[in-house]
Amino acid sequence: MTDTHRTIDAVWRIESARLIAGLARMLRDVGLAEELAQDALVTALEQWPQTGVPDNPGAWLMTTAKRRAIDRLRRHKLVERKHEQLVHEWDREHESAEAVAERTLDDPFGDDLLRLIFTACHPLLSMEARVALTLRLLGGLGTDEIARAFLVPEATIAQRIVRAKRSLAKSDVAYEVPRGDELAERLAAVLGVIYLIFNEGYAATTGDDWMRPGLCEDALRLGRVLAGLMPREPEVHGLVALMEIQASRARARTDARGEPILLLDQDRALWDRLLIGRGLAALEQARRLGGELGPYALQAAVAACHARAATAAETDWSRIAALYAVLARVAPSPVVELNRAVAVGMASGAAEGLALVDALGDEPSLRHYHLLPAVRGDLLARLGRGEEASREFERAATLTRNRREQAMMRERARACR
Repeated sequence: MTDTHRTIDAVWRIESARLIAGLARMLRDVGLAEELAQDALVTALEQWPQTGVPDNPGAWLMTTAKRRAIDRLRRHKLVERKHEQLVHEWDREHESAEAVAERTLDDPFGDDLLRLIFTACHPLLSMEARVALTLRLLGGLGTDEIARAFLVPEATIAQRIVRAKRSLAKSDVAYEVPRGDELAERLAAVLGVIYLIFNEGYAATTGDDWMRPGLCEDALRLGRVLAGLMPREPEVHGLVALMEIQASRARARTDARGEPILLLDQDRALWDRLLIGRGLAALEQARRLGGELGPYALQAAVAACHARAATAAETDWSRIAALYAVLARVAPSPVVELNRAVAVGMASGAAEGLALVDALGDEPSLRHYHLLPAVRGDLLARLGRGEEASREFERAATLTRNRREQAMMRERARACR
């Protein structure tokens, strides 16, 4: 790959989301916006190796895409109202097209990206489609990259993206940021998509790798963009804080062979202090915005307890248990209760933690959740009940689809025997 092509690839990663967002605002069609952005990229690949990279490559791409949009609308006579509106907008602005594009691209607090985020994460779409479309439009990833990240066929990802764009167009979804009560509901969906992407990178569901760092980086970038666009939303800062602090442990979570290292066994000298500092600052920002901490900020507060402890022995498990108790009230779920049981088991003894875990034994949503027997096995091992613990770890190994995690669970089962 030549230096010019590497530059084009980098420019596309940086500018594609804002480019598609600006075009979608004009055309009210996410699919068409992406197509025209891709056309502009192809033109750059054809021209820049001969002419050189422009001083403002993002503005160049926007100008090229806008011109393609007008040509396409005129040639196909698509939606006369759009045609007239677009041409009128173009003619009305007396400055050069390059200046218009530059102004649009250089405004990080504009609404275009925000509209695109809420459109890509629309509740009309399935969670799988939201994730694929978000990574495609806002992460700048190709279908092959998304497919590799989630270990599914490329054709499957391509179909999800095509169907998602078709569903948005067919339902005439408004390209806008919702307001009032709808904003809170839709923002929760957006945050959920970003955190799902991060979690899949942090602890891969399937495959041979314990982590997929690229997905963590994509989710972090999306979270940081959203925090810049919605600086008054505490839960946005809470999610960013949670992801920053969790991402800080990446280097310590696997050994040289890629085998998992559990939290209490990690070398904390390997934790990234810069990311921890950023996470603690984001958590403080969420607190300063007032009101009761939301689910992401509460989880970030738990992560902060681990980050502030110089050694595993210094962890404030009583505070963590208290935070999980609050989280169980704010956002009740069996998984939260399981995490609270872990914290109680560390703060007050394995017997108390085991009692809480056993109370979750009949919970239908945890029936196939591998961490339930894994937690129970750990508590049983600490109580000296090795054979029972071994059986629990073996069961956990059968429930997880990640090969590294399977091996770790079976090793723990052998150690208990």
